[in-house]
Formats: sequence, structure tokens, C-alpha cells
Amino acid sequence: LQEAQANYDVIIINPAAFTHYSIALRDAVAAIKKPVIEVHLSNIYSREEFRQKSVISSVANGVISGFGPQSYILALRAAAQLVKSG
Repeated sequence: LQEAQANYDVIIINPAAFTHYSIALRDAVAAIKKPVIEVHLSNIYSREEFRQKSVISSVANGVISGFGPQSYILALRAAAQLVKSG
């Protein structure tokens, strides 16, 4: 992630199962000085209770969840808007 921030204006990440418990990943995301968008194919809030908590979302600029593969397209659109708005 730290290497990616040197090459990209916005980071889009699908932390998958790490969403729920990876403090190390959360800390890595928190250290990024560029916008970060958290993406999930499924709606994590409609899943089992233990899957509804994201340790990443509090350090991400935004979360897109539940739109299947379209989630990535929405994240790219959001990223473009973030870059455009400076």
C-alpha cells in the first residue's frame, strides 16, 4: 500500500476477510496520505453479524458495498471525482 501511494492518486482496496479483524491492514491504510476507497462486492451489513464490522472503514475516505462487480466501477468513478476535486 505504501508503494502504491507513490504511483496513484487514489487507492481502491477490497480488504475481503481482512475487513473484520486486520489491525495491521487498518494501520497501513491509515498511514496512506492519499484518499482510500474501501470496496466490497457484497453488502457487508446484510451478512452475518461478525461480518458487519469493518476495522478499515474508519480510516478510509469512503466505502462502497453491495453492488457486486459494479462496486469497482462505482469506486473508479468516486476516485475520478476525488482527483478532479483536488
